[in-house]
Amino acid sequence: MKKILITGANSYVGTNVGKWLMKNSEKYFLANIDMKNPNWQEFDFSKFDVVFHVAGIAHIKESKKNQDLFFKVNTDLAIETAITAKKNGIKQFIFMSSMSVYGIVQGEITRDTDVNPTSFYGKSKLNAEKKILQLSDDKFKVVILRPPLIYGNYCPGNFSKLVRLSLINPFYPKVENKRSIIYIDNLSEYIRIIINDDLSGVFHPQNDNYVSTNEIITTIRKLKNKKTFISKFFNCILLFNRRISNKVYGSLYYSFLDDITIDKNYTFLETIEFAIKE
Repeated sequence: MKKILITGANSYVGTNVGKWLMKNSEKYFLANIDMKNPNWQEFDFSKFDVVFHVAGIAHIKESKKNQDLFFKVNTDLAIETAITAKKNGIKQFIFMSSMSVYGIVQGEITRDTDVNPTSFYGKSKLNAEKKILQLSDDKFKVVILRPPLIYGNYCPGNFSKLVRLSLINPFYPKVENKRSIIYIDNLSEYIRIIINDDLSGVFHPQNDNYVSTNEIITTIRKLKNKKTFISKFFNCILLFNRRISNKVYGSLYYSFLDDITIDKNYTFLETIEFAIKE
């Protein structure tokens, strides 16, 4: 039986990965720890085989006032947790990083693309990655996860914003773009395999197929029995805010798949249906 400690109580990814693993409760034992508790270091890590570190700050507007907070939580706390885990004989440490470490808001990311974050979030995650990877050895395997947009039921962040937008506005520009995304259950299974197979390294989990922004929007609206009107006539809207147009309608995708195969029984339509279920 694998004993797994999830550091970051009530996080979206941590909660869903925990539920997914507990479908095989005979194979996995789970516990959670609240990293906001200043006494977290007193917790006995030595009882576990794996630490899945998801505690962090995301989905908040960045400013000079909260810059230090990003690095305190996403960098310093993550490194301190990894050091504590290694000292206590943890065999595998999984760090939840982000596609943001590349600093790219539009374009293709290949295996040769350099990391070059531009946001506090991306920089704080990359700083943690570098230090944690230095701890890796034969007895302490380190896994870095750099997922793209994660979506699922009650998922916070950009996906929830896109859902709200989709339900308000029926008119959209005609733009063909490509996006890497990952459904939360696919991510959870991906992580289960990493744990089960004692893997290490940097991973880029994503669904097998790319999607366009309009495909996501039209699917959401279809499931809500709403008509959608897509036309090049509305492309002029994108000229008024280039930053928003790039963020929403720009292509952003990994051009490669990691060598991990997961069984997917859901179509894209079904995953969106699950994701917006009330």
